[in-house]
Amino acid sequence: MKNQEIKIRLLEQSDASQLAILANNKNVWDNLRDYIPHPYSEDDAVFFINLTKKQDPSQSFGITYNGELCGVISLIVQQDVYKKSGEIGYWIGEPYWGKGIASRAVGLITEYGFLNLNLIRIYTGVYEYNTASMKVLEKNGYIKEGIFQKAVIKNDQVIDEHRYCKLKT
Repeated sequence: MKNQEIKIRLLEQSDASQLAILANNKNVWDNLRDYIPHPYSEDDAVFFINLTKKQDPSQSFGITYNGELCGVISLIVQQDVYKKSGEIGYWIGEPYWGKGIASRAVGLITEYGFLNLNLIRIYTGVYEYNTASMKVLEKNGYIKEGIFQKAVIKNDQVIDEHRYCKLKT
């Protein structure tokens, strides 16, 4: 999947060092769930890359910008009665912020979800202070479904989670 200088591709073992460098950043981690380790080591990157290789179908990808790994994007297909829904999650390394990479990557993975994974609904939650991510979703036609008040504890702070969704048309 690609869009000019943005490409979404499977992660490779050779990405481990760059992945660790980018993910080992508190400013990035502040917008992620706590199951992602911080600090983030090269061993963590290798573990994650190996985990993605077991996915069938593929649901987690590296994002490249002009050939350089700059982030990760996932679209996790849900189970049971939610099997036609997927949860999107993504992050971009701080040196690549403000270049429109996330917006284009979200567009690509959304298309992949609807066309290749046969999803009918893609959703995500965004922390109240992450307005940049909210704009990324809105640029891609995601609609804010609501605000889950005081739903998240991040960095020992209780915050709201903004829920977004896009339906297959």
